[in-house]
Parts: sequence; C-alpha cells; structure tokens
Amino acid sequence: MQVHTCLSWTVTDVFDALAADTRRKILDELHERDGQALYELVTRLTMRHGLTLTRQAISQHLEVLESAGLLRTVRDGRYKFHYLDTTPLEKAVARWGHSQRRRTRDHAHRRHKRAGR
Repeated sequence: MQVHTCLSWTVTDVFDALAADTRRKILDELHERDGQALYELVTRLTMRHGLTLTRQAISQHLEVLESAGLLRTVRDGRYKFHYLDTTPLEKAVARWGHSQRRRTRDHAHRRHKRAGR
C-alpha cells in the first residue's frame, strides 16, 4: 500500500480547484463516502449528478484536487483510492476566519458600549 499526499499546494491552488463545479461534486461524493476508487466516483457522478464525463476527465479533475491538497490517494494493488483532505480549507478558515471573528467581536463590543451610554 502506497500513500500519496501533496505538500506544496497554495491558497490559489485551492481556490482554483474549488472553482469547477465538477470538482466540488467530486469532493461532495468523497465527503459522503470517503476512500473511493476512480470507477466508483465515475459511477456515482453519473448516477447522482448526471455527469457523463469519461474516466480520463474525472482523473484529470482528481489530479487538480490532489495538487491543491484537497485529497490524498492510497494505492492498494491495482486500485488507487481517493480520500478527502480538508486541511487546506481549515488553513484558509484559520487564516481569515480568526480575524473575522475578532472584527465581529470588536464591532459587537463597540455597539454595546455605545448603547450603554
């Protein structure tokens, strides 16, 4: 068994990967059922979303997602299984979410102080 992860993704890679509707659907499918092989993903995308893309097209989308750090793969014999990795999303939220929470808290504090006068 061989595990592959991409450690050199950027925030731009993440947002570019998320820009495509097909890739978001792939992530949705992995969120619902993690650890799928290509043939499973192709079947689920066809049956559940009406996508009629080839295995090669789906494979290219998977490569983009893996390059962006949004999935990792595990090769087991002939099969390559794909797993959702939310680390890049968590880092984006941590980067901007913390400052947003602080601004919201500070704004609420100022509003409360004004109302108390």
